[in-house]
Amino acid sequence: MRFGIAIRLAKREKNRAVTTLSEQASQFDALLQRDEPMLALAPMQDVTDLPFWRVIAGRGGADVYFTEYFRVHADSRLEKPILRSITENPTGRPVVAQMIGNSIPDLVRTARELQQHPIAGVDLNLGCPAPIVYKKCAGGGLLREPERIDRILGALRDAVETRFTVKTRIGFDDAVVFDELLPIFARHNLDLLTVHGRTVKEMYRSAVHYDFISRAAEAMDCPVLANGNVYSAPKAESVLRETGAHGLMIGRGVIRNPWLFAQIRRHLRGEPPAWPSGRDVLDYVTDLFEMTAPENYIEKSQVHKMKKYMNYFGLGVDADGRFLHDIRRAQTKADFFAICREHLDHDEPMPLDPFSPELKTTDVVAGCHT
Repeated sequence: MRFGIAIRLAKREKNRAVTTLSEQASQFDALLQRDEPMLALAPMQDVTDLPFWRVIAGRGGADVYFTEYFRVHADSRLEKPILRSITENPTGRPVVAQMIGNSIPDLVRTARELQQHPIAGVDLNLGCPAPIVYKKCAGGGLLREPERIDRILGALRDAVETRFTVKTRIGFDDAVVFDELLPIFARHNLDLLTVHGRTVKEMYRSAVHYDFISRAAEAMDCPVLANGNVYSAPKAESVLRETGAHGLMIGRGVIRNPWLFAQIRRHLRGEPPAWPSGRDVLDYVTDLFEMTAPENYIEKSQVHKMKKYMNYFGLGVDADGRFLHDIRRAQTKADFFAICREHLDHDEPMPLDPFSPELKTTDVVAGCHT
């Protein structure tokens, strides 16, 4: 897809995709009540943004999309680039607006502002593991203060007239607090709970503790989504079976493989896998470059931006990590696509499951991916 075509397509999608608050909620409710697992795109700040939604929506797409988090504090306003994911939603699917913060008056104010736009629900982030966030007692940092979470959820449940959801980890530095958190979540009549099966301190480096997600699915009256290391369709089936969750939230796996949601649906229906060819994958990278590039972009800046995606994508290309090594050193668009063509310009099928190349422990994608 060439850039001009992609832009025209995005404009057509914009014109037909915006729905009302009640329509969004009805779509969301149908997903909560159906027998088939719900498949949600995880929010990843500055990564799973509106352009990324446009790219994956045409390759199977999620059932529901969670926005990047709106930062909430005394002086905060709805951030326009994130708000556009709601007002220009190109997916035709429900959108849940995520917030992050700890000030009850400002969280309530922001939740009410968000409900002036076509969203299916409001989500509170209790899981972000970034130190710059948790050191301010927001995101995963709030897991150190269950009583404060209780007060926040009570206030937000009163303020949110549409669906109210929470995304959490299982604790800050110790999962023992999860036994205290679950009754708090249950008390506030959540419409959906997403559980990432790691503590904040574990980041993305440990194996996922799916047994904690299973405990949440048993304890909660609302549906629970399992989050963490869902990298293939067979893995998705395994996690659903192990946890008893209503569905899955996937982030990094979909960056690496934008066909993953479609592959999971096929697998759960008992259909044979359909792998993209190398050239299909090359088209994905090309679309991602073009759709995420701002007008009159600076070439070096856009190449650098693409490396955020390629850090995750590259793990599915080759076992020895040569693509990842080479692409991180690209400085120009020509260099970037020469490396991509070297590895992807072929007709062989690519499962895009993550390999485990040797990485330094400080590498941004070091850790457990399977």
